[in-house]
Amino acid sequence: MELLEQRILADGKLLSGGILKVDNFLNHQMDPMLLLAMAKEWKRLFDGEGVNKILTIEASGIAMAILVGLEFQCPVVFAKKSKTKNLSDNLYRTEVPSFTHGNTNTVVVSKDYLHPGDRVLLIDDFLATGAAFFGLKALVEQAGATLVGAGAAIEKRFQGGGDALRAQGIRVESLARIVEMNDAGIKFG
Repeated sequence: MELLEQRILADGKLLSGGILKVDNFLNHQMDPMLLLAMAKEWKRLFDGEGVNKILTIEASGIAMAILVGLEFQCPVVFAKKSKTKNLSDNLYRTEVPSFTHGNTNTVVVSKDYLHPGDRVLLIDDFLATGAAFFGLKALVEQAGATLVGAGAAIEKRFQGGGDALRAQGIRVESLARIVEMNDAGIKFG
């Protein structure tokens, strides 16, 4: 998606350790018009797949997932990174390592919100090693639901997560695919 690629080049910042900082428009301060354009693109890409549930992970994917839910006119569920007092023990759960934070989270979704008849589209801001998407996939499988595919705003192809998901037969639609990131800049492909 050229609009997103141009925004990454204009406003993204490369940090050491393979980090692309896009928090000024994608996941801390958000550009709603950009997020809406992204949601419309995922709607176009997955239209006709019978999506009736959007699943993301706390917290950066929530805003874009809500707009995708609006486009598909379906509920949005987000996997929580911790069990709160108001959640019962009736949960699907899995472990998800975080590339950005350098830790592992137990993520949970109430069994009230994912069911065997659901056709689920995963949405998140980044796809690097694929850990978050594999964790969300595990929750979908625990529910007996159908995984329709995965949508990532930015895929860092050189970290292999997208290829690993595709190798498992999962349809992955990334709106910006970065093949190289270094001091010389960012290369899409």
